[in-house]
Amino acid sequence: MSIPQLEVFLQTVELGSLTKAAEKLNYTQSGISHTIKTLEKKYETTLLIRDRSGVRLTSAGRELLPYIQAAFSSHRLLDEKVMEMNRMESGLIRVGTFTSVSSQWLPGIIQKFKAAYPKVHFELVHGNNEEIEQAIISGRLDCGFIKLPSTEKLHTTFLRRDPMVVVLAEDHPFSDKKAFPVEALEHFPYIEINEGIENEITRVFADHHIRPDVHYAQKDDYAVIAMVEKNLGITLLPELVLKDTIRNVVCRQLTVPAYRDIGIASPFENSASRLTNSFLSCTREWVEKEYEERPT
Repeated sequence: MSIPQLEVFLQTVELGSLTKAAEKLNYTQSGISHTIKTLEKKYETTLLIRDRSGVRLTSAGRELLPYIQAAFSSHRLLDEKVMEMNRMESGLIRVGTFTSVSSQWLPGIIQKFKAAYPKVHFELVHGNNEEIEQAIISGRLDCGFIKLPSTEKLHTTFLRRDPMVVVLAEDHPFSDKKAFPVEALEHFPYIEINEGIENEITRVFADHHIRPDVHYAQKDDYAVIAMVEKNLGITLLPELVLKDTIRNVVCRQLTVPAYRDIGIASPFENSASRLTNSFLSCTREWVEKEYEERPT
């Protein structure tokens, strides 16, 4: 049993496809299949069912999955410990993230971290909360930025409360108001962020029984802001998305509290690597300093 074998199995399960796993790991499909058969022979059981729709775990595979995930994580921690003992400063940190953190926070955080660890490399993986949490639990990611609260299976640290703001064109009738009435969200054409999942925006609507008059749906935050600038509608976004925007728009907080809490999640401290813990400390310090200097 080797780290590459475990990684092949976990990637195949995560992606649900031999072909996708081969593309992700730069293997041939036959190489992926052979590796999984080798594991199945070693464990004397069938781990995956293969059919035209892809692959899925057998009952034995489901039972062994958490142990394989733990073994994969332990192997990576062992390798990193050996590097530490050999006084090697290089390494890889795999970080889960989402768009606004990637564009507004991570460049500064990574710059600060690499000043102390110049040979460390990063792999940034975008996803929603559930995807990032599961990837950390499985060992595919070392840590990840998430919206709190999170699963109790992970260690989480609160970083910043990010207010929700209504984004308006400069000549909108409410642009000169100090705050935007929550009930007015359904009185103007609305541009929706189409993520396909419940989030802090849809919860604002649900909590206040708002039915927005959706005229457009976009998947990209910044495309939505551009449409607001052209007075095609209003939208509700986290304030961090608007930081340093070059668009001529106006942002107003709602008349009722609405926000998202941003945190960073990792395995519990006794199982996270030294590099991961150093990155977590660097992240906390950077966010604290950033908002000391730029109060909201």
